[in-house]
Amino acid sequence: MINPVSGYGSYGVWGMGPGMSGFNTGAGAASGAVGVSGAVGAAEEKKPIVNPGESTEVQPGKRVSPAECKTCKERKYQDGSDEEVSFKMPQHLSPTEAATRVRAHEQEHVVNAYDKAEQTGGKVVQASVAIHTAICPECGRTYVSGGLTTSKIQYDNEEESPYMKARKKMDAQLLPGMNFDMAG
Repeated sequence: MINPVSGYGSYGVWGMGPGMSGFNTGAGAASGAVGVSGAVGAAEEKKPIVNPGESTEVQPGKRVSPAECKTCKERKYQDGSDEEVSFKMPQHLSPTEAATRVRAHEQEHVVNAYDKAEQTGGKVVQASVAIHTAICPECGRTYVSGGLTTSKIQYDNEEESPYMKARKKMDAQLLPGMNFDMAG
C-alpha cells in the first residue's frame, strides 16, 4: 500500500479537462494581459513555472495553474507496509509515470502474497488491486493518490495454519466462564 508522505496525496497523474490544453489561447494571449478591472494592458503578476509543459490557465476556484502548482511538484510517495517492496524511501514521481509505477508497485504485493502462500502451504483465493485518485486542492488536477492490494490465502489444513492456531488460543482464553449453571 502506498501512502502520501507530504502534500495532499500520493502518486500524481494529471487529467486533462476542459480549459487544460497546455496553451494560453484566451483573449489575454492575443491582446495582452487583462487586469482585475478588465482593462487591456494592465500588468499581471507572473508566477514561476514549476511544472514545465503543463497548462498555464487557472481553473475557476483554484489559486494557481497546473504549471505553477508547488504542491504537485513537491508530492512524494512512500510504501506503508512491512513487506520488501519498492518505495520504502519517500520519492517523487513525474505525472506521466505515476499510474504505471503505482500499478507495478501494487503488483509486487500480489507477487509477495503468492510467494507467502507457496512457502506456507496455502493457496491464494483472492488478490485485488485498487488504484485511488484525488484532486489537487491547489491547482485542480486529478492524480493517482495511491494504491491498495488485498489478498486472501486459504490453507488446506486450517488447523495447522498460524491464523487458526492464534484464533484457538484466543478462544481458549475467552470461553472459560461464559456459561454458568445456577441450579448446581
